Amino acid sequence: MSPASFFFICASLLVGFFWIKAHPPQQRAKGLIKLSLVFLALLIIYFSLTGRFHVLGALLGLFIPFLQRLIPWIIRLVPFLGVWLRKKRASKTTSSSTGNRSKVTTAMLEMTLEHDTGLMFGQVLQGAFSGRQLGDLNEKEFLQLLADFRTQDFDSARLLETYLDKRFGDSWRDDDVQEDANAQQVDSGNLSEQDAFDVLGLSPGASKDEIIAAHRRLMQKMHPDRGGSTWLAARINDAKRILLHK
Repeated sequence: MSPASFFFICASLLVGFFWIKAHPPQQRAKGLIKLSLVFLALLIIYFSLTGRFHVLGALLGLFIPFLQRLIPWIIRLVPFLGVWLRKKRASKTTSSSTGNRSKVTTAMLEMTLEHDTGLMFGQVLQGAFSGRQLGDLNEKEFLQLLADFRTQDFDSARLLETYLDKRFGDSWRDDDVQEDANAQQVDSGNLSEQDAFDVLGLSPGASKDEIIAAHRRLMQKMHPDRGGSTWLAARINDAKRILLHK
């Protein structure tokens, strides 16, 4: 391999590393898959242009027997990996609020927002899916849960829509045949002082500067102009107003 080719490969790997690192943690696996496919395509093109395609064929021939032995082990590990991921999500969801987490609780839903990553975790408090983690529900169950919330509690429905937008973008709305006629209504509900502290991820006794800083940090992630939720942004603004004027 020529020095120029070696330098190009190293530079590509370095750029790819920083590109994946710039992704949110929950998107890095998908980013790694995409980058691997691009790198493989470039590798095939390189071997084709340099007349060394037979080298790639030989490498694939050596790799296939290893892959055949590896696949059964991967299949056996998949169920255990699913259990581990569910436990990990549950532990994140049920842990108490800290300085870098906010908790929003409605009549039927409890949601935790991580300030650093923007990740949201939720648990159903009432209804047919009571006790379930949102991360364990499928699309059909989400739509059924949303329909129940819309008939029973406006705030829970808005909070669940915020979660769905954060997790799936707008794609889930294509299957939402029962979209609420009042979907554009913004109602942050009545927050207690403790609720306001939970929304901002603060403890009682927080100073004015801490309240303002927490509000600014959350709005940078959740403002509608930045792709956030109108309902949750109103909730965050209400929390700041309540705590600064108590």
